[in-house]
Amino acid sequence: MRVAIVHDWLYVIGGAELVLKEILSCYPQADVFTLFDFLSPDDRARVGIRETKTSFLQSIPFMKTHHRSFLPLMPIAIEQLDLSGYDLIISSSYAVAKGVLTGPDQMHVSYVHSPMRYAWDLQHSYLSTSGYKGLKAAVVRYLLHRIRIWDSRTASGPNVMLANSAFIARRIRKVYSRKATVVCPPVRLSTRTETGPRETHFLAASRMVPYKNIEQIVRAFELLPDQKLVVAGDGPEATRLRAIAGPNVSFAGYVPDAELRRLMATARAFIFAAEEDFGIISVEAQSEGAPVLALGRGGSRETVVDGKTGLFFEEPTPRAIAACVLRFIAMEGRFSPEACRNQAARFSAERFRKEFTDAVEKALKSGALARGAPIPLPVDVEHRGFAEARGT
Repeated sequence: MRVAIVHDWLYVIGGAELVLKEILSCYPQADVFTLFDFLSPDDRARVGIRETKTSFLQSIPFMKTHHRSFLPLMPIAIEQLDLSGYDLIISSSYAVAKGVLTGPDQMHVSYVHSPMRYAWDLQHSYLSTSGYKGLKAAVVRYLLHRIRIWDSRTASGPNVMLANSAFIARRIRKVYSRKATVVCPPVRLSTRTETGPRETHFLAASRMVPYKNIEQIVRAFELLPDQKLVVAGDGPEATRLRAIAGPNVSFAGYVPDAELRRLMATARAFIFAAEEDFGIISVEAQSEGAPVLALGRGGSRETVVDGKTGLFFEEPTPRAIAACVLRFIAMEGRFSPEACRNQAARFSAERFRKEFTDAVEKALKSGALARGAPIPLPVDVEHRGFAEARGT
């Protein structure tokens, strides 16, 4: 059986690329297709990719630094990937990968991280933070409208859809009118064997972009002058956030994974204010024994146990976050590192590989049965054929 894995694009290693890594560990013989690949050789090896087959977008100038500007070209680019020689196609899709062209005897299993957020329910938020105005904003709205039409049309292409959370399964049902099986993504669990002492800081860690709501966390600690916050991560918002932060907020910048894990393992709690599809980082924090104070929306509702491994706040506002921190301080003794680690263990890489391969094998068996079954003809065709056979 020839296997192809289709991933939207490769330029940094994030949560989707760690999922890709585990899919490749399940199907190491697979060929990898992607719109463009700008990973370094070290990062490519880290994911387990030998080589990639790319689209015409790979050679377009400025693609590496401005790839989102070429979003209107991505639907046609994904359709140009030739997968005709493969029996099983697995797409890892958060944008257009699910739209690859496949034949009736090819099995296409699509692992959907999310329907394109900026084209669907988060369009208005995307436009409000992008700075587009006037004619440019109108053009972007029209292009997103066209992409939604394409996205809806190609939703019937995969034989099977898998979702990374029940939240995304609901989004798939809403957007594509399709049922999806939930297979939660793999999480790199802690390798620590002993629990060290907790320090006095709370921790937030994320790429510094608006929808992560790091600003709201920073402003919450203006209301908590006696509490310390450490913010790890970098991005376009970093300079502005440093300027508005109070003296009780410190910025670690980009930190290697080992240092981030140390910060998690020593934090009183991890604060997570984004509405994420799943939220791998909050599970990583729990695996280090840290309770999570999270926005009570999206995937966090499935990964954090309220009152046992963390607490929820209902709005991503400074006042709501500060109130949640104070509630946590009042009941801090109820949260144990063991409970947090046990919750995180539910999302191991081993569990993902088993659930994913089971779902693919089930799809392959159902596809083989469908191909082997006789195709019933309409009644009038059967009768006409019988009459012709009799010569009447």
